[in-house]
Amino acid sequence: MSTTVVTHPTAQETAGRVVRPREVRVYSHSGLLYWWPVWVVGFLFAILTWLEGVPATFGDTEVLIHPSKSIGVIFTAVFLLVIVLTHLSVRGVASMTVIVSLIALTIFFAYMGWWEDILRTLGRLAIYMNLGFYVFFSSAVFLVWAATVFVFDHLDYWSFHSGQLVHHTFFGSGEQTYDTRGMSVNKLRNDLFRHWILGLGTGDLHISATGARQAEFVVPNVLFVGTKLRHIEQLVAEKPDVNAGNIMTVGTPE
Repeated sequence: MSTTVVTHPTAQETAGRVVRPREVRVYSHSGLLYWWPVWVVGFLFAILTWLEGVPATFGDTEVLIHPSKSIGVIFTAVFLLVIVLTHLSVRGVASMTVIVSLIALTIFFAYMGWWEDILRTLGRLAIYMNLGFYVFFSSAVFLVWAATVFVFDHLDYWSFHSGQLVHHTFFGSGEQTYDTRGMSVNKLRNDLFRHWILGLGTGDLHISATGARQAEFVVPNVLFVGTKLRHIEQLVAEKPDVNAGNIMTVGTPE
């Protein structure tokens, strides 16, 4: 009976050359990944209300409310903007079209002299929220966001190895393996508002397996997608580590 032992390069052997990753894990996040501005702004305004708030009595309850009428307006605008940007997908040339259209609309409003009336109307708008609202709502959004991003989104992920792709699912089918020979992995066109403004560099990956098991997948909302894609391209291009120089056979009968 023979035993195969796979040895790994020593530190001296790897010195002076780039050490490539042995595994790259890709997590697909839900749309809640982009909701961080809601709880960040909410906690910020909670601190401002706690420091500068004035007491107001409603019935037999006294609450703290910030005297500025703009804070509530800003929080409401951020909340609505996040909802719109996470549900409206505008990619590639279309995103630039939207930006150019908004600029043209701004110039048109200025030419017609409408901005003065709009700003005067918005100046009369007042929204007041108390300290309890900011603390409770922001804490609830943060807990749901953290549980989703750091726990539930990690129950389903893709791991790229040298010559192999494995899809891990905590619930359901368990693990599915795909050969990386002939596999294509590329990043889809960016959604400027969702991937760059809210996601700070996220992206969607398209995976096409052409081996024994042909399949196509789209892995949305991947963090640090550019760095991960470079490492994935290296692993997909490599063959499994079966170099004879790294394999030693012992115990072979004479």
